[in-house]
Amino acid sequence: MRRYMLRRLLQMIPVVLSVIVINFVLIQLAPGDVSVYLAGQEAGPEYIAAIRHEYGLDKPMIQQFWAYFSKVCQGDMGMSFVYGRPVIQVIAQRIPATVLLILFGIGVAAIIGTLIGAYSAKRLGSPTDTAISLLGITAYSIPVFWLGLMLILAFSVTLHWLPSSGIRSVVLEGGFAVRASDLIRHLLLPATTLGLVYVGEYIRLSRASVAEVMGEDFVTTSRAIGYDENTIFIKHALRNALLPVVTIAGLQLGFVLAGATLTETVFAWPGMGRLMFDSILARDYPLLMGSYLIMSVTVVLANLLTDIVYAYLDPRVTLG
Repeated sequence: MRRYMLRRLLQMIPVVLSVIVINFVLIQLAPGDVSVYLAGQEAGPEYIAAIRHEYGLDKPMIQQFWAYFSKVCQGDMGMSFVYGRPVIQVIAQRIPATVLLILFGIGVAAIIGTLIGAYSAKRLGSPTDTAISLLGITAYSIPVFWLGLMLILAFSVTLHWLPSSGIRSVVLEGGFAVRASDLIRHLLLPATTLGLVYVGEYIRLSRASVAEVMGEDFVTTSRAIGYDENTIFIKHALRNALLPVVTIAGLQLGFVLAGATLTETVFAWPGMGRLMFDSILARDYPLLMGSYLIMSVTVVLANLLTDIVYAYLDPRVTLG
């Protein structure tokens, strides 16, 4: 295990280096001049030139890249143009909100979707199976931003049950229980929005996987030995069905972060997705490149964790 993890961590180095180069080049090729944006549309040429010199934007691209790359290798992602603080500090403040949203949204969606899909496969061909399959396809097809707006319209504007934006109330008095309750109320709508979109995929995936496993020879042998259906379903079919679910959950982390960006924007959730959106609008290039780098490293680490969990669930898999 240690040798495998060390080898995978070493393989991450060229991947991360490639991400740094691609992010820098793509942002440099983007149209527009960030110095004009920072100085203001009515600023004179002298002031714009001073801004370009202050942030090093007047240097050749190779020199700008080498300066940025050298700082990143030392753990310094630069200073944010907008916030005037180190990029790593700005990102660190937003990561907990996104992790909380993904854990509640995607975590619950994966668990519920897997159980519903397995239940559907157990009743393959029945009206219940048809209804669940239709529900899964419908949930998978709904645009995340449209679903978020509909939930806001229903539960915030019409019923006044839940807040429509933010992570906490502006004025809040009380202890830990009050703060936790307020956080959950703000979390319910964005987490539900993100979870409902992805629960359909887990339903379809687990249904197909369980249906395939239930037709395998070892399941037939277990029935012949005398095991009851519930034992076969839980011990064999459900565990084997978790394998593709775990694989997809790890590989689609990048898509989840993209969905979280739309969700966080709709609900003004102060996470990484909303930070990236705001940095694009403000042309805060150091913050944008830092966000891309953090997300890329997260995806690579998620793939490593997926392989480890896969090997734990299936003893036939070796980390060679």
